[in-house]
Amino acid sequence: MTVELIAKLSDPIVSVGQGAQRQLELTITAQRQQQRAPLNLCLILDHSGSMAGVPLATVKRAAQSLVDRLLPTDRLSVVVFDHKAQVLVPNQWVEDKAIIKAQIDDLEPSGGTAIDAGMKLGLAELAKGKQGTISQAFLLTDGENEHGDNQRCLDLAKLAAEYNITFNTLGFGVHWNQDILEQIADAGGGRLMFIEYAEQAIACFQSLFSHISSVNYTNAHVLLTLSEAVQLGNFKPVNQVAPDTIELTYETPNPHEYVIRVGDVSATVKRTLLITLSIQPLPSGSHLIGFVQVRYDDPVQQSKGLFSERIPLTLTAEPEHLPQVDPEVQQSILTLEKYRKTKLAETKLQAGDTAGAATFLQSAAKTALQLGDTEAAKILEASAQELQQQSTLSESALKRTRIASKTVLSSPPSN
Repeated sequence: MTVELIAKLSDPIVSVGQGAQRQLELTITAQRQQQRAPLNLCLILDHSGSMAGVPLATVKRAAQSLVDRLLPTDRLSVVVFDHKAQVLVPNQWVEDKAIIKAQIDDLEPSGGTAIDAGMKLGLAELAKGKQGTISQAFLLTDGENEHGDNQRCLDLAKLAAEYNITFNTLGFGVHWNQDILEQIADAGGGRLMFIEYAEQAIACFQSLFSHISSVNYTNAHVLLTLSEAVQLGNFKPVNQVAPDTIELTYETPNPHEYVIRVGDVSATVKRTLLITLSIQPLPSGSHLIGFVQVRYDDPVQQSKGLFSERIPLTLTAEPEHLPQVDPEVQQSILTLEKYRKTKLAETKLQAGDTAGAATFLQSAAKTALQLGDTEAAKILEASAQELQQQSTLSESALKRTRIASKTVLSSPPSN
């Protein structure tokens, strides 16, 4: 098992003697293995008073459906929280599913909401089963962190990432804080899911479980070295565009060296980065502009600091070149454009400029259509129309819009 890295420039040719900008697309996958890696899963579930009735009953069934898919080689813990947190199912091998499902079934609604308390206790349970497993958390809530500290949530998500623990967040209903749950997922290397209606819970849990079951490696970092003729672009130059769009940070341990954390690597779910490069004028000929490699860990084999193949990056300078964008890289560029236009719409809306917000949403919808993401286009266009008619967006529309901005909801048409 190794990590496969594919590097592709939006256009590998530049005009002689002219500065240029190019997009570097990096696609990271693991080679497929016959059996999935053992999981160390913690469900961190909100059981506050607002979850009473159908919501909590459905979430319990969704959690039990995951128990059915776990193997005896997997570990599971369940932490629940209202205005405090407690361990419902201590971290253990999944040996007696009936007992675990019965413990989940006993959960009753009560109290308020303290997300960070649940996260802290969940991390402690996950730490008990980290060795030889892929560690993942499902954090579900239907409300604001009224009894907690949002900054502490982000700090805990970042701490989890440092220990190779991935936080996935699930917003239930329409009253949860989409900024906080998105930031937790982004910082924790996981995914943000939206369960708008209770009947969607089981399918959402199952979809996310399938995603984490495909993870083979963790703690992956892109190591990018650039020549003196090339540097990163000035405006948010490093972004992930698949499986979700995330603005990534990076470190520069030495001049011209960049380290970008990307987290988990899967055999079935591609992780794609788009990096903006600014290139100084080059003389005619072929030029080596850098190298790129992935460093990663194999938790099952308990091996750290493994490396993918080191790939050279080259550009050719030709007289009076007319740029031609690679079609596959263009898809990544459009994915990022859809995200950025939607973010600009949100900024306009927060500033009270509803007309400007609607215009950007319509533009994002057109970009989604170019991308072949018809489902996202429908959502973004519907939100634009709602703004034009009502001068505001409902909570559900805001959340649908956020998910549509981050995730490609439709498969692109086959060529």
